[in-house]
Amino acid sequence: MSLAVITGASGLLGGNLAEALVAAGHRVRATRRGSTKVAHLDDLPLEWADADLADPAALAAAFRGADVVFHCAAAVGVRKGVTPAMRAANVDGTRHVLDAVRAAGVARLVHTSSVVAVGLSADGAPCTEDSPWNFDAFGLDDGYAITKRQAEDLVTAAAAPGPDGVDAVIVNPTYMFGPRDARPSSGKLIVDVVRRKVPGWTPGFNNFVDARDVARGMIAAWQRGARGRRYILGGHELTYRAAMETIAAVAGVKPPRFRVPHLVARLAGRAGDLAERLRDADPLITSTTVRYAFTDRFRFSSARAQAELGYTYGPVEPAIADAITWLRGAGMLAAA
Repeated sequence: MSLAVITGASGLLGGNLAEALVAAGHRVRATRRGSTKVAHLDDLPLEWADADLADPAALAAAFRGADVVFHCAAAVGVRKGVTPAMRAANVDGTRHVLDAVRAAGVARLVHTSSVVAVGLSADGAPCTEDSPWNFDAFGLDDGYAITKRQAEDLVTAAAAPGPDGVDAVIVNPTYMFGPRDARPSSGKLIVDVVRRKVPGWTPGFNNFVDARDVARGMIAAWQRGARGRRYILGGHELTYRAAMETIAAVAGVKPPRFRVPHLVARLAGRAGDLAERLRDADPLITSTTVRYAFTDRFRFSSARAQAELGYTYGPVEPAIADAITWLRGAGMLAAA
C-alpha cells in the first residue's frame, strides 16, 4: 500500500482522484486550508493535513512519508489580467510544493497543469504536447492560462537532472465533467444548461472528458510516466453547441436553441473588461472568454498518453449523468 498525498482534493479532479486512489488500495492524505469545505468527501477514508500553499514548511510536513504527491490545487478565474491571488496560488504555490517535495524526500510529483499551458491549433490539427504556447497570438492569454504556463515551466525546470532535481511528471487535462464538483467548477455549465439559464450556444470547440478518466490517467502517470514529460489527458472534441445539447438530452430538458450573435457577445465581453478594470472583481464574461466561446483552435490529442500510459477515455454522457445526480444530491439542482 502506497501513501499518496493530494493538494486540492476538495476540487472536481482532486476528489475523483482521491476516490480512484482509495479504490486502488492506496492510503490517501489530503491537504487543506482552514476554510476548505470537505464534507462532500466524508465517504472516503482520507487523512487530512492542514497545509496552505503559501506555507512550504506545512506542506513538507504533510508530504513526509509519501510515495507520490499529486498537486491539483489551483486558482481558476476568468480575468484577463494576472491577479496577485492567482499568481500566489498557481505560480508561488507550485514553487512551494516543489520545495516541500524536495524537503520531504518524496519519490515522485505529478503536477496537474492544463491544456491552456500547451498551445492552440494553428491549422485545424489537434495540438500535441510538443505544440508551442501561442495563446497570446490569438488573444486567449488570460490570467489563468498565463499562470498555469508559468507554473508548468517551474516544474519542467525542476525535473531537469541535477542535485536539486525533482522526479516530476506533468498532466494536462481538458474540460472535465463528473461528480464531486462541489464548487461547482466546470459543472457550472451543466447547472446552467439544466436550469435553462444559458441564453444561446456559440460555435467554438473544446475537448470534453470524464474527470474519472483523468484521475486514472494521473495514477498511470505516477506509475509509468517519464520524468519531465507532459501528457495531455483529454477526450472528445465537441462544439459548445453539441456539448450543451448532450447535457440537455441527458437531463431531459430543452437545449439552447439559437446562436449567440458574435457582435452581441463581443459587446458584452468589452463591458466585462471595463467592469474588471473599474471594480477589480471577476466579471461574468470578458473579451477573452468570448474568444474562447467562438474559437475553433481548442483541439488536443491524447495519443502520447494512450501510447505511453495506457490512457483510455469513455463517453461523456455517463460523466454528465453522474454529475447531475451528484449535483442534485448536493442541493445545487432540483430533483428530476
